[in-house]
Amino acid sequence: MSSASDDALRLLGQRGRPADSAALADLMRGIAAAPESLSGPEWVELVDPTADAALTRALTTWRADLGKAASGLDESPAPATRLAALRAELQRRGLAGFVVPRADEHQGEYVPRRAQRLAWLTGFRGSAGLAIVLADRAAIFIDGRYTLAVRSQVDTAAFAPHQIPEQLPESWIAENLPRGGKLGFDPWLQTLEGHERYARACQRAGGEFVPVDSNPLDAVWTDRPAAPLAPVLPHPDELAGESSAAKRARIAAIVKGKGADVALLTAPDSIAWLLNVRGGDVPRTPFALGFALLHGDGHVDLYMDRRKVPDRTVAWLGNSVTLAPPDDLAAALDMLGKAGKRVLLESATAPMWAATRLQAAGVEIVRDADPVALPKACKNDVELAGIRAAHRRDGAAVSRFLGWLSAASRDGTLREIEVSDRLQALRQETGALRDLSFDTISGAGPNGAIVHYHATPASERRLETGNLYLVDSGGQYRDGTTDITRTVAIGTPTAEMRDRFTRVLKGHITLAMARFPAGTTGSQLDALARYALWQGGLDYDHGTGHGVGAYLSVHEGPHRISKVANSVALQPGMIVSNEPGYYKAGAYGIRIENLVAVREAEIEGADRRYLEFETLTLAPIDLACIEPGLLTDVERRWLDDYHRRVRETVGPQVDEATRAWLDEATRPIEG
Repeated sequence: MSSASDDALRLLGQRGRPADSAALADLMRGIAAAPESLSGPEWVELVDPTADAALTRALTTWRADLGKAASGLDESPAPATRLAALRAELQRRGLAGFVVPRADEHQGEYVPRRAQRLAWLTGFRGSAGLAIVLADRAAIFIDGRYTLAVRSQVDTAAFAPHQIPEQLPESWIAENLPRGGKLGFDPWLQTLEGHERYARACQRAGGEFVPVDSNPLDAVWTDRPAAPLAPVLPHPDELAGESSAAKRARIAAIVKGKGADVALLTAPDSIAWLLNVRGGDVPRTPFALGFALLHGDGHVDLYMDRRKVPDRTVAWLGNSVTLAPPDDLAAALDMLGKAGKRVLLESATAPMWAATRLQAAGVEIVRDADPVALPKACKNDVELAGIRAAHRRDGAAVSRFLGWLSAASRDGTLREIEVSDRLQALRQETGALRDLSFDTISGAGPNGAIVHYHATPASERRLETGNLYLVDSGGQYRDGTTDITRTVAIGTPTAEMRDRFTRVLKGHITLAMARFPAGTTGSQLDALARYALWQGGLDYDHGTGHGVGAYLSVHEGPHRISKVANSVALQPGMIVSNEPGYYKAGAYGIRIENLVAVREAEIEGADRRYLEFETLTLAPIDLACIEPGLLTDVERRWLDDYHRRVRETVGPQVDEATRAWLDEATRPIEG
């Protein structure tokens, strides 16, 4: 125990709250394993809700000391000894190979440090990926966002990189798994759908896809972090717009309508929305890790570590929510079988462990979508009002940043990290920022061409004159989640840069102006954002739009705008990003992103119901990067109208110097 821990125990004793030193140390390890947000040391409540300044200082020091403990997640590429140790463990268990997904038990984009097995094994830090390790070869699979990043973060001699969908993991398995070999998987980390694909691939190779009782990688990751413990706090009805009781009754009716008695909820954001709570177990996303069973009468059994649920939150949840330890979930699933219940399970996200347990208990499984996902995606009027307020606040901070950047970048000495730090500081000055909504992408010149680039002291570049600078960032506020990308010229952009930027802008405007019949999916609209690029033989390798939560995940389903087919129609209240781009490897990247809300469209004489987008994001688009001759009159009017709205909304919120810059930055574009 450290001196800080001794101080904390002593102060607790003096306050008449003596603590079991071992239990407190275990609690603090969990607290230290959770990410630190920008909202202050709210976690202190988990130790002592009445902590004074002295105790808070001692606990904060203790947490910092624990946070320095090694976990092996900061090395990229990862040491070769880790792969060797895993292979030795696989040989000991009689396995020909093992699948290492970038996932936890909940299949979320953000995972706690404890679950970052792919990063520990390979050094890859992207938000999506998968490694397959065999005795004599290994491969890592990533999508188009990470084709450049994977080669800088991973030892490609040890892990051959493959891009999805050009090379699918199941195809690689079928071609490389030795005949008769057993490919192991962790049933907590494998979904039903994924299991079916990989099992068929193993059969084609003449092998087997077999579950393991315990993850072999965990056996060799000796300094693996503890499970995170961040406080679970009420999300008031005045922000949620609907009580948890009303939500539970509404979703329970949906579950019964699907022919099920109970729904197993495995997505933490679904649980957070349903119960009107927020947490902090994973980076940048305010939810708590856990599982829930929603019964037909609206009662919820919540399987979550009680240590992270303060007494006031237990009271907030009420008598219709039963809190139980996570380890009790297995017995609860068994009891559902004995009671003859039918359980709704989403096969795309639920862990194979749950399906296997339910099947063994004799439960009839109803495979269907998470019943919370679609209602959660369709924001109510209260949520939309809060989201608009968050965007007005955020737009002022971003406009202050862009005004500062236009002056401070003239000598070409600014660096990527100090610039993104400045943007974060301006958001914090609002006094309402809870956290960033994701790690800021701050890319100058060639780094801007790396779609999910993360600046480090080793990789960051100066914002040199003649380059483009791309910044993709967002904030988490209690009333809404924001996400915005702006690309700005440092000095004078080239003719090629202006051409590419304007084509991206044309796609952005075309999508923003779209009107479409009810029932239209995002996949049907995707080409609108790409058309101007396609005419120049250009394209981008990422989706055009992702859903966004209401003080929840910045990437939310079930809707999206992308080339990939999606059967979920866009509906009023949905928030989605509009972010076409263009990336020239080794030179520059361009992306223009606003968030938009789906709303009803009033079209005189329309023969059916139509929808359109309301643009929520409020910050200037760099006029210096535009080639006016490529814009149509309609596109110019949209841009001028958008900039007038930015000027009128943001102007009153900023200082005089920013307001003067804003007037110039939002002037009508020349013909």
